[in-house]
This record gives sequence, structure tokens and C-alpha cells, in this order.
Amino acid sequence: MKMITAVIAGVMAFMCSFHLLAADTLIPEPQQWQPIQIEVVQGDIPELRGMPLQAQFPAPQPSVNQEYIEILSPASFWADLLNYGFFGMIALLALFVVINGKAKLNQGFSGKKVDRWSGMDVLVHWVGAIACLALVITGLIMTAGRFWLAPNMGAYQWFGFIDTSVALHNLMAFPFMLGWAVMVIKWAKKQLPEACDIGWLKAVGGYLNFGPFKGKHPDAGFANAGEKLWFWCFTLFGALMVGSGLILMFPSLVATKDGANLALILHLVSAFVLGAFTVVHIYMATVISEGGMECMLSGQCDENWAKQHHNLWFNELKKSSKV
Repeated sequence: MKMITAVIAGVMAFMCSFHLLAADTLIPEPQQWQPIQIEVVQGDIPELRGMPLQAQFPAPQPSVNQEYIEILSPASFWADLLNYGFFGMIALLALFVVINGKAKLNQGFSGKKVDRWSGMDVLVHWVGAIACLALVITGLIMTAGRFWLAPNMGAYQWFGFIDTSVALHNLMAFPFMLGWAVMVIKWAKKQLPEACDIGWLKAVGGYLNFGPFKGKHPDAGFANAGEKLWFWCFTLFGALMVGSGLILMFPSLVATKDGANLALILHLVSAFVLGAFTVVHIYMATVISEGGMECMLSGQCDENWAKQHHNLWFNELKKSSKV
């Protein structure tokens, strides 16, 4: 009898406590919300405490231009394009030299020098040239290195190598900008089109040593048509390179990601064009045109070189009694 009474009392107590528990569960006490506050701690990151009075969703991001993404998406395509544009041009011109030979001076070197470039011209040229070569090399590493170099290097070595390349690329951008700006402003007047440029192009500059072109030396002023093509290519695509490069280094210059993506596309296209033309420029000065490199080492050229490659300019010097 005592056991039955105890069981009944326990059941009644449980039912009463279940009612209280249900009441506590179904009717939660209100929380004490407070406005969000920023508490600045000296020497530490500001802390956000409290809760906002009203829920706010983040501002929607503008949609990204998918065409830019599709153009940039095949990274291996851009790597191959820049690689083959640069190294392919080296191989092509090397083959040309083997088949055609150099454009030698018909009368050899006279030993007499003619002033062609000032000391400032030479300095500015080499500032821009060295920076340009450094940008080409580091740019190739940045675009094609992960496909060509990384598989043959350890992860630690590759990360250090690519970080150094990026840092050097950004650093050399500034002397390139300086050299580009000064050369464009200082040399533009000497690179304007002339009537003799058409004849120079028809004769392929007189650099071919076979067929009807052999032995021809077309008229040219201070700059021939080939040099003018290089100069205006350097001017136009150099401007695109400088502008897009600044945006890539300082993305805050553009309002949206589309602007940065477009800048990257223009940067890659400009790098391809300038990389290939840079190889041509170097070959012409050092290998193909005998005596051409001396112009940008001492600022002077041999008299016979001036007569053969820039006869109109040389004749003007003679008339002005400078030679």
C-alpha cells in the first residue's frame, strides 16, 4: 500500500514539473538587445560589440563581365603565346641570319666617327632597355613559370622564386615608365613619316643579300622606316603597358573588377607585341646591322655606316659643316 501511494505521488509531481518545463520552453524570456558599438582598444584591432538594431544584408556586388573571364581563363594559352612570341622570334631571326647573313658595310669601317646620339639619349635608352628586358623575363616567369618551371622545382624553391620575380617586376616598372616617357617625348620629332620611307620598305631596308634586293641601300633620314615602326609600336603599346600596369599594381585606380580584368588583358597583349618587337630591335642592332650597336654605346657611328644606312641625314650633316 505504501509503495502504491509513493508511485502515485511521484507521477503527480512529474506531471506538475512537466507543465512548468513546457511553460519555460514555449515562452522564452526576451533578450536584452543593444545597438552595435565600436570599442577601440589602444594598439589592437577595434572590436564590434552588441547587435545591430535592424538586420542589414551586404550590398550586392555588380555582375562581372563574363567575356573578360573567358578571355583570361585559358592561362596556358597566354603562357604559350608569350613564350612562343619571344623565343619563337629569337629562333626565327637566328634562322634568318644563318640563311641571309649580316648586312655588312660595303666599304668597311672608315675609322671616322659621326655624332648621332647625345649622352643623355644613351643614358635614357639604357635605363629603359635594361628595365624592359627585366620586365620581359620576369613577366614570362609570372605567366608561364607555373607550367614550365614549377613542375621541375620544389614547392619551397618555386614560391621563393616567383615572389622574387613579382617583386622585381614591380620594381623595374618604374624605370621603364621613366625611360618610355622621356624617349617618346624627346625622340618623337625624329620619327615622323617621310617620303623616303615607302622606298625603304619596298627594298626591305637593303638587308636582304639575295635576289633583286641584294646590294640595294634605300634612302633614309635620321631614322629609317623600320626604326620608325619600332618607335611608334613602342610608343603605343608602351602606353598601354604603363597604364594597365599601374592599374594592376594599384587596383583602387578602377572602380570595378571588370576594369582590372580589362587592364590585365591589355597588359598581356601589349607584352606579346613588345616582347616580339624587342627581339627584332636587339637583333637589328647587335647581329644583323654591322656597326649598329656602336651608336648606343658611344653615341657615335662610323661615317660609312651613316652613308649606307642614313644617307639623307649624313648629307644634311655635311651641308651644315658638322662632318
